[in-house]
Amino acid sequence: MEQLGIECVEIGDNYVIATMPVDHRTHQPMGLLHGGASAALIESIGSMGSTLLIDLSKEVPVGLEVNANHVSGIKEGFVRAVGKVVHAGKKTHLWQVDIYDGNTERLICTGRLTVMIIERR
Repeated sequence: MEQLGIECVEIGDNYVIATMPVDHRTHQPMGLLHGGASAALIESIGSMGSTLLIDLSKEVPVGLEVNANHVSGIKEGFVRAVGKVVHAGKKTHLWQVDIYDGNTERLICTGRLTVMIIERR
């Protein structure tokens, strides 16, 4: 998270909000926000959120599947991502994450992360 400048700004009972800069760390060669950076933001939010829902002394969350639909581009500024838990079962969690332009609130990307909860060894 530190390498990409991702910062958690708010945590609630069933959501996590984070920001990420759109700059040289998160650009693709054409100067737009890289889809991989958006996917990393989605995975970071869901993984962080799942750690808050489990007993870390007994369990560990691991990403099982991530998807991202890039609906708009952004060249500069920052994005704000809102992740909400859709399902919090004993063995899997499902997170819906929407990424917005931090200045205009335009939807940039929407995605989901499935997290598997495994026993700590």
